[in-house]
Amino acid sequence: MPADTPGTRATFGELASDAIRYWEPRRIVYNAVLAAVVLIHFFAAWPASRVFVTRDTVLGLFLLTVIANVFYCAAYVVDLFVQSSAARAAWPRWRWTLFVTGTAFAAVLAHFISMHALSSGA
Repeated sequence: MPADTPGTRATFGELASDAIRYWEPRRIVYNAVLAAVVLIHFFAAWPASRVFVTRDTVLGLFLLTVIANVFYCAAYVVDLFVQSSAARAAWPRWRWTLFVTGTAFAAVLAHFISMHALSSGA
């Protein structure tokens, strides 16, 4: 976290750099969790799920992956807002809750999308 000296405030660039250093390494974990959810559904439905491996479903999965990563960027909005507030000093102790909550929410969405796609034959 950027260190402020008394009477100064961190610049937006310093806050953004701090946010990037925190969030980008965790993006790998986020994507791994979502991939695990989808793969668990895929292999749980095996061998019937083989029919879903088509060009269109792979493109659809790519689209959903990009959308999930765009949603991940919402953490930056919250992070920069909190870092710019009076709650900035306590934020490093609580930042992980945003990561865990967001990842759990995305995993639940991935679960329902995967469950629906495999059960409906879409």
